[in-house]
Amino acid sequence: MSEQTIHLELDESGLAPGLPVPSDPRDQVQDVPYRPVEFRDDDLPSALERCAAWLRSAQEWLGEPLDVLAIHLDYDDREGAPYYDVKLLCNEEDLAGAPLAIKAQGK
Repeated sequence: MSEQTIHLELDESGLAPGLPVPSDPRDQVQDVPYRPVEFRDDDLPSALERCAAWLRSAQEWLGEPLDVLAIHLDYDDREGAPYYDVKLLCNEEDLAGAPLAIKAQGK
């Protein structure tokens, strides 16, 4: 059994430079271990629509389905905070572009 080393180009937060970023400034890719990608809004359908749009663009970029481990819905009732908080818990290797690097090495 041989182990193959894969070189990944990552930014300072451990993400692939070409990974699409969520479009709204209230949304973000968070830290490990499961790399929550967060979508926050006072309107739940709007947060879910942005979540779906980001997921579609990330899967198109990756060239395969993104490994989403869980979807978490929470709310923030603090004054001035967006009420809904939708998080996709994503496989960090997918967000780092590992499948793209593997495909590139096979060419």
